[in-house]
Formats: sequence, structure tokens, C-alpha cells
Amino acid sequence: MVQVNAETREVAVKVVYYGPALSGKTTNLQALFQKIDPKVRGRLMTLDTKDDRTLFFDMMPVFFRTQAGVKVKLKLYTVPGQVMHESTRRIVLQGTDAVVFVADSRRSEAASTLAYWNNMLKNLEANGLDYRTLPIVIQLNKRDLEDARGDGELGDLRAIIQPPIVPAVAIRGEGVVETLHALLQLCYRTLDRSVGLESKWRISEREFLDKVFAHVDVRGTGISPAGGPPR
Repeated sequence: MVQVNAETREVAVKVVYYGPALSGKTTNLQALFQKIDPKVRGRLMTLDTKDDRTLFFDMMPVFFRTQAGVKVKLKLYTVPGQVMHESTRRIVLQGTDAVVFVADSRRSEAASTLAYWNNMLKNLEANGLDYRTLPIVIQLNKRDLEDARGDGELGDLRAIIQPPIVPAVAIRGEGVVETLHALLQLCYRTLDRSVGLESKWRISEREFLDKVFAHVDVRGTGISPAGGPPR
């Protein structure tokens, strides 16, 4: 879970993008990488395998410093989607603070998507994480395709828990920033309850989100830049 170092006044938050192969996890991170100011983003590292890619993305590793002098590190990961990488997915989920489940909207992929959703819930439990309280957002990706399901057709994914749903076309960068914003808002509230971000570390929700998204291109998202009106 969240790594807090009182001596160095550092807080590290881990976010994992989970979902079937080719659902758009890699595309999400690549799109975010392009939308984040190069001065504050870490490098995007790709570990290639023969059949898939897993990514590690370290966003704002040093430059996110709050008014109270706390350094916040936000680390974004994806998991490999291929079935054979089951053990890797379980390991990557260790200690995660929040999860984006990238769902392929196509009806033809509904069974595979549900299988990966249930797999994610099982792997969270295996890591001692309670998916009923963990911040989770479903990104309904590939909404531009003719075979795409609507928000009301996701009863299979929302039978146990009812996380927020964000529509997206990640390959065009649509919904990518909104997904991260929705997740980090949930993440802040959960971490505030567990480690006292506001009471002990003097980090308000507004400052937390503003500090992240002040360095992200939010044009066309409806997300307000720090201290300004929505764009």
C-alpha cells in the first residue's frame, strides 16, 4: 500500500492499469506520457516480450512537492495482458493503491473482459487487498467501434462492486486523462482515511489533484487546470 516516509517527508502512490491483452493499457500510458509536461514526468520504460508488453511509468518522481514541503511520487504501471503472464500480473498488483480496469467495449470481447475482471479481483485478494474498498475505475475503451457496449450493458462487471465508468477512445487520447483524474480523486479520499493526508501531511484533495494535473494537458477534458475554469 501507500509508502509513507516521515523522515524524508515523501509519499509514494502506486496505480496499476489492468485488463485483457490489447484492451488499451499500453495506449493509455503512452497517451498520458504525451500529455504530461516533459519537465516533470519520469521516463516511460517498456519491457518487451515476444507476445506482449508490460510498462512501468514513473510520473512526477521528484517535482510534485506540496506547499507543506511533502514530496509525492506517483507511479503508474500496466500489467501484461496475455494469459501466460498470470503470475506477473499478481506480482505487479502487490501493494497497489488504486486500479484502472481497461475494458474492451466490444460485445465480442465481453466474455474475455469478464474473465480478466474476475481474475483481477482474485489477484487483489491473493495480495491481501480488499477490492470492496480499493479505489477502482473501469475505463470503457474503444467506444468508437460499432460493436461497443453502452454503460448500461456492464452489469456483468458491476455485479459485485460498482466502480465509476469512464468512456474512452485511448488511441485518440480521449478519456485517458479523465480516467486518471477519476481514479486519483478516489485514491486521495481512501489514502486520506488511512494515513491522514490532510490532517497529518497537510495535503488537501484540491492541492493533490491540482499539483498532478497542473502539468497535464487537460484541454477538451472538462477538468479544470489548477485554480482555473474547466477546459
